[in-house]
Amino acid sequence: MNNYLGGMRGLQFIFLLIAGIAGSLMAIQGSLNSYLGGKLGLLPATFSVQLLGTLTVGGLLLVFLKGQSQSLLEGLPTIPFYFWLGGPVGVAIIYGVAVSIPKLGVGNATTGIIFFQLVTAYLIDHFGLFNQETIPFTGVKVIGIAMMVIGAFLLLRK
Repeated sequence: MNNYLGGMRGLQFIFLLIAGIAGSLMAIQGSLNSYLGGKLGLLPATFSVQLLGTLTVGGLLLVFLKGQSQSLLEGLPTIPFYFWLGGPVGVAIIYGVAVSIPKLGVGNATTGIIFFQLVTAYLIDHFGLFNQETIPFTGVKVIGIAMMVIGAFLLLRK
């Protein structure tokens, strides 16, 4: 294990841990958003979540990017329009999670989320979409996804 944590593999482990924490936070966020959606309605809850997220990142920008706003603004015109779709996609994600969790439960909804997230991620990797490095889709990955499908069916059984 010590050798694994050295050098590049150590960095990969750290980033995998960060990704895992993000995944855990997604399940927590989905539960919170689902509750808000039930209390406020789905669109008001989605708006509230996005507004609070905007205020949070706005505060972080003020703290961490002090004096760098000019260099940020200069790059804006060079960015293709579709790279700005992350905001609307985030709204769709929050809405979809808030709708599905009360109907399916956190575990079942998250199973669907993870499965389709992985399939989409491997398509992005394989074709190098959205300016990502091309990483070939291999037979081993097909077997892994097939195992996930089997696992998803097992998890979804009552």
